[in-house]
Amino acid sequence: MWATAVGVARVRALESARDNALFRDPLAQAFAAAGGLWPSSPPLPDDEGARRRRLAVAFSIVIRTKFLDDLLRQASASGIRQVVLLGAGMDSRAFRIDWPEGTRLFEVDTTAPLDFKASVLRQERAVARCERITVAVDLREGWPAALAAAGHDPARPTVWIAEGLLIYLPQDAVELLLARISARSAPGSRMGLTLGSRGVIERFGADAAPGSAASLWVSEMPDDPVGWLAGHGWQASCHTLRERAAAYGRPITTPPGHEEGPGGLISAVRRPPVPRA
Repeated sequence: MWATAVGVARVRALESARDNALFRDPLAQAFAAAGGLWPSSPPLPDDEGARRRRLAVAFSIVIRTKFLDDLLRQASASGIRQVVLLGAGMDSRAFRIDWPEGTRLFEVDTTAPLDFKASVLRQERAVARCERITVAVDLREGWPAALAAAGHDPARPTVWIAEGLLIYLPQDAVELLLARISARSAPGSRMGLTLGSRGVIERFGADAAPGSAASLWVSEMPDDPVGWLAGHGWQASCHTLRERAAAYGRPITTPPGHEEGPGGLISAVRRPPVPRA
């Protein structure tokens, strides 16, 4: 399942090569090449619908990367010095963002992707721009204890990133993950989430090829994501892909093919607990 992260790296490598790139990821091409997806990649499907869906997924990866980059920089500017990337995959933000002094960045993922990533980083002689700490644990298991053992301090604000992750988790697992994050987030903590917009599984996953990323999608955006997160103690803002793409100068020119509901890009701030009367 983690091998889809190599496909994400390829998308980021292609974006980084553009003159007007929304971000530069100097390690993405090395990750893609090590995973066998550079310079070539699987050919686009002959079916026009499947081709459009693949291109749409790649576009969404570019927009969400920019969205979360901005969120992380804003969190750093607010004074947060703890970062947790859940399901980190081939994320290279530890190496490509200028972090303030004292930043500790935790990459949480299973052993296989972390080992693969470590081999590429050694090959590239990559040097992190912050204190980077890897935490090898399955997110379906006791990751909070592993994160604590690695040095995460829940008494200090944290910025949490779950990028391209929640769509693969059943609803009960999404709720558990959010409850665990919330229990370890001091007031002022921030969070960036990406979720599949309503109907995305029907549109993209229904006829997806077996074993493809879309075939593994199981969770979508709640009907009221702001209210959902408020129930967990977070003040959230919700954005659509179309809205953010236009803001970044990459407008989606085709009209919506469906009624657009709440968007799949969420930023949130941990509120102080309400005092008891």
